[in-house]
Amino acid sequence: MTRSIAFIGLGNMGAPMAGNLVKAGYTVTGFDVAPAARHNAAERGVRVVDSVNAVVDGVDAVISMLPNAALVLDVWTQLADIVRPGTLVIDSSTIDVESARAAHLLLPACVTVDAPVSGGTGGAEAGTLSFMLGGEADAIEAARPVLEPMAGRIIPCGAAGAGQAAKLCNNMLLGISMIGAAEAFVLGEKLGLEHQALFDVLSTSSGQCWSVNTYCPVPGPVPTSPANRDYAPGFAGALMLKDLRLASQAATDCVAATPLGAKARRLYEAFVASGQGHKDFSAIFAYLRDNHVEHGEQTV
Repeated sequence: MTRSIAFIGLGNMGAPMAGNLVKAGYTVTGFDVAPAARHNAAERGVRVVDSVNAVVDGVDAVISMLPNAALVLDVWTQLADIVRPGTLVIDSSTIDVESARAAHLLLPACVTVDAPVSGGTGGAEAGTLSFMLGGEADAIEAARPVLEPMAGRIIPCGAAGAGQAAKLCNNMLLGISMIGAAEAFVLGEKLGLEHQALFDVLSTSSGQCWSVNTYCPVPGPVPTSPANRDYAPGFAGALMLKDLRLASQAATDCVAATPLGAKARRLYEAFVASGQGHKDFSAIFAYLRDNHVEHGEQTV
């Protein structure tokens, strides 16, 4: 039975995820290159060490939560020389599908799963993340009890890389739908509608979606949305741009038509270039409202 877990990557997502494993009774050893991240994790009960070698010493499972594919592949290459055969190794980063598949191949003697998440920092703190899993069926079942303390939902998606594929499709749709919700509120505002009145229509009519009902991009209607705390990020615009770029690259590689995904990517590129990338991605509402519009189309 898995009782000891190594957690590599203790940032805004990783630290609360590791902390929830501690709360569930696991012994968690963590590593991150950033001193602030190490301190945050230590305050949550994680035993922090100073190297990848030290973090995996004697553990039953390893979880990585890293900013990009290059770091994932570098860390998993290191793991190939130091983890015991049969160790469960899970990556919850968001990376491209081909890199995810390549990571699995680096650890043929281990039980490997790609398990990116949806839910942002709020879900990481609350232990309600949605995990999208790719890997062999027995690997997915082995990962399930380890992921449960951090999860609201655990969704098997298919073979190696399928978790990442599902995550990119989901976040492309999320970026598109948030822009649509923001445009509706911008138009409503220009037409003299109060935000609450428009929300009451959209949230109960055919326009309803998560970006309106749960994560409304304007202040007022949904008290828990980032719009009510000056767009402090649950999911930063720069991270949305990263995912939209990954989705665009995947669409190019497999020749899939995603014109709205491409337009969403360009809008978030302009949003981030304007200096707003540190804000929540729902702040695209303020960007669309405040920037020049010509003939009804945003000029980006």
